[in-house]
Amino acid sequence: MAEVLLCLFFLTTFLGFVAGQQTNCSVPVGASLTATPGVTPWLSSSSDFAFGFQQLQGNDNFLLSIWYDKIPDKTIIWYPETSATVSRGSKVELIDQRGIVLTDPQGREVWSTSGSFSDLACGFMNDTGNFEILGNNSGKIWESFSYPADTLLPTQVMEIRGQINSKKNKTNFSRGRFQLRLLPNGNLVLNIRDIFSNFPLNPYYVSGTFDADNSTNSGYQLIFDATGYMYILRRNGQKYDLTPRDALPSGDYYHRATLDPDGLFTQYYHPKNPTGNASWAVIWSEPKEVCFNGRIGSGACGLNNVCSLDGNRPKCECPRGFSLLDSNDPNGDCNRDFSPRCDEGYAGDLFDFIELNNTNWPGTDYAHIIPTNEQSCKNSCTEDCFCAVAVFANDQCWKKALPLTNGKKTSSENVKTFLKYQKDERPLQRPPPFLKEKDQRSLVLVGSVLLGTCVFVIVVLIGVICLGFFLIYKKKPTYPYASSKAAESNLPRFTYQELVEATNGFKDELGRGAFGIVYKGVIGTNIVAVKKLDRVVEDGEKEFKTEVNVIARTHHKNLVQLLGYCDDGEQRLLIYEYMNNGTLAAFLFKDMKPSWKERSYIGVGVAKGLAYLHEECSTQIIHCDIKPQNILLDDYYNAKISDFGLAKLLLMNQSRTNTGIRGTKGYVAPEWFRNTPVTVKVDVFSYGVLLLEIISCQKSVVFDSDKEYVEVLTDWAWDCYHEGRVDALVENDMEGLDDLERVTTFVKIGLWCVQENPSLRPTMRKVVQMLEDFEVTDPPCPCPLFCTSI
Repeated sequence: MAEVLLCLFFLTTFLGFVAGQQTNCSVPVGASLTATPGVTPWLSSSSDFAFGFQQLQGNDNFLLSIWYDKIPDKTIIWYPETSATVSRGSKVELIDQRGIVLTDPQGREVWSTSGSFSDLACGFMNDTGNFEILGNNSGKIWESFSYPADTLLPTQVMEIRGQINSKKNKTNFSRGRFQLRLLPNGNLVLNIRDIFSNFPLNPYYVSGTFDADNSTNSGYQLIFDATGYMYILRRNGQKYDLTPRDALPSGDYYHRATLDPDGLFTQYYHPKNPTGNASWAVIWSEPKEVCFNGRIGSGACGLNNVCSLDGNRPKCECPRGFSLLDSNDPNGDCNRDFSPRCDEGYAGDLFDFIELNNTNWPGTDYAHIIPTNEQSCKNSCTEDCFCAVAVFANDQCWKKALPLTNGKKTSSENVKTFLKYQKDERPLQRPPPFLKEKDQRSLVLVGSVLLGTCVFVIVVLIGVICLGFFLIYKKKPTYPYASSKAAESNLPRFTYQELVEATNGFKDELGRGAFGIVYKGVIGTNIVAVKKLDRVVEDGEKEFKTEVNVIARTHHKNLVQLLGYCDDGEQRLLIYEYMNNGTLAAFLFKDMKPSWKERSYIGVGVAKGLAYLHEECSTQIIHCDIKPQNILLDDYYNAKISDFGLAKLLLMNQSRTNTGIRGTKGYVAPEWFRNTPVTVKVDVFSYGVLLLEIISCQKSVVFDSDKEYVEVLTDWAWDCYHEGRVDALVENDMEGLDDLERVTTFVKIGLWCVQENPSLRPTMRKVVQMLEDFEVTDPPCPCPLFCTSI
């Protein structure tokens, strides 16, 4: 009898537990929501939180999100970071084996949850603001708390390597410039990130919870407890307070901690039962000094922007002559309304200055003149084509070029900042708003008549011009290459004698390439690299014209910029920007390994440059010689691809070409030796070798005469990966060993790129996606014949 009663007790308890779980399962498999105004979301049991579509800005843009449903402003606290807003008619559905899947109105997948969902049972929105997916055993298999956007909520914990990202601005939910991260060393940091590579730049706030002498005292969790108290938990159990003691208000409140678009990490509270016009109030925020000066990055405000304090928040303002690149993002980049024309007709008397009061962009100068006076400082900037701003203080002059970073208001009365403008392009002042109403009506009437007449005349002229072009076009043949005249309109042209003087007779050699020698030179006050071409016979002239024409239209942060050229008789030279930190080869292959973070940043930068050449140029470009010697590094170790203008060009309607072997031993794709069609995949192969070199700091091919064998990096990398010894590739590199997961991801990408079969290699666009933390599948052996023979 006792056994029966005991069984009934456990059965009743189990059924009650299951019933409780079923009550939570408010979103069954197959449930869906469609992005339309007024659609009912999936609510938590208390109705505090909702999961569904929020309509943005009263238009047809919708955001899949979680929000506070009882607050009038419906504050959003979660959204998928990797998906942009979607249009009306998009759909979110809980699908068996898949989890949550977001599709656009055409049925194309936009975003989905990551993980294994083979045991999916249901989902529900809980009362902490966490959306959970449960398995058939009632275990949690996915939760939104594990994939935070810009906000943390009470009961949420951030582990080591956890991070959140700000959104771009109040209405743009794409990833912004700021990050909050809990580092492996225990420090909680705020930093700017490079938006193109996602590489974290210098932190502007550090918690200091790293103890170099006693690792048990370092932080390892960021905890936001149920009461609204946030702290860093150290490994020894001690707490480092972020929420000040006794700062939490008494009463029933919602709490959230958000990394705002202006870079402040702020804890807010809001009454659960608001009266009147209640709003979110601030408990604390970091950093205290938000107009920070960073060595790298644009600062609290965007490029060319200027920061001042408004209470504890940054107030960003474009200086005179600049306007916001995005009018919805006041903390974003400012674009110059006018720019000096740096051509061969450049003359200093065409320019003047606007004086900016109490404004400076410290740390971004490229020239420092001492001693000098104010007029000499301005004169130096006037005559310098690349000088955009001159700062004068204490008999010293600093010259700055665009873009300007870390701009801020300064209280120093001794600092004078002069912004250069071109006299005939100075921004027009708005007309004074004092016209009388009668005059305005007259102007409108006269303007309407003139506008109508002008439109009629313009339409007739356009028709005549179009007819003329049509007739001319039918008579003229078309050519695959633009004429050399086109280049002359885009870039400054120099005489050979001018470049002889600029390079001091070509005495300072920087390096040698396939088409000539590169020399160091000085034009004005700027150091440049002058490439003297020595292959000007046969197709050399065509290669030169091609490079000048194409590079003049090709601009990317990861490509070396062409500044000018010389076509003087048989002398043909190219003038490039000078890279202070030299080649990637010199950076990688030295006794002490460079930082893993710097190396990974460079790897992503090269990939982005190649993706641009392959898919984003108006004319597709295959480089054909990707190697460390053709990757240059600027002052901040940004990777820039050089010599791409000498590659074989493909017209937009071409997909492949047969040509002679190009490239350097160790980086050349197998198809070069098989007389098979060559595509952009040859660059992908070379990039894969380069990426493995970046990871290991080992050369692609090493000839050992003593041991009478050749070491091939791709073979060694495959052996290390196949045998589970990826750590051997970063041996004695503590930073790389600490980030072994990312190292392994990079190795897998490198092995995919060096596949013998070109069709197995990813595109460079896909490579960029994989490098930015997209899932990477296990690669096969790059050379099947080699693997079979083992």
